[in-house]
Amino acid sequence: MQDSLVEEGSLETARAIMSRAGGKLLLPVDAVVADKFEAEANSQVVDVDKVPAGWRVLDIGPKSIEEFGEVLKSAKLVVWNGPMGVFEFPKFAEGTFAIAKLLATTGATTVIGGGDSASAVKKAGVAKQMTHVPTGGGASLEFLEGKELPGVAALNDK
Repeated sequence: MQDSLVEEGSLETARAIMSRAGGKLLLPVDAVVADKFEAEANSQVVDVDKVPAGWRVLDIGPKSIEEFGEVLKSAKLVVWNGPMGVFEFPKFAEGTFAIAKLLATTGATTVIGGGDSASAVKKAGVAKQMTHVPTGGGASLEFLEGKELPGVAALNDK
């Protein structure tokens, strides 16, 4: 059994989303895996269905970066919430930084979901090339879902 985190209670929801998405949901095909959760852990690139027992996924692999890049190059709008890997460890930041740098050059409207994603694009040196980098990732997503935000509602009542 590999050691990557899996939310067992969310598997059915994930399967339902994948089924409804048809071919439009792009998932990683390879990953950078490590034998422990440390910056200098032993690492290797493997297909996502071949993660060795006791290892954990810490970044997307080069084939995934390429496939995601092909789709993102023609995107008009990208809403990004969550890094591709453990970008705080340089060895496992390549996927996140590659996607960030690509988005900085596409001309797409780019909304970065705050929190870790905002930190990642700043660390990659491309935050200024993004359209919007809000600091509230969860609130940003709720706003895009059409939910009422308490702070905005309070201001609208004035």
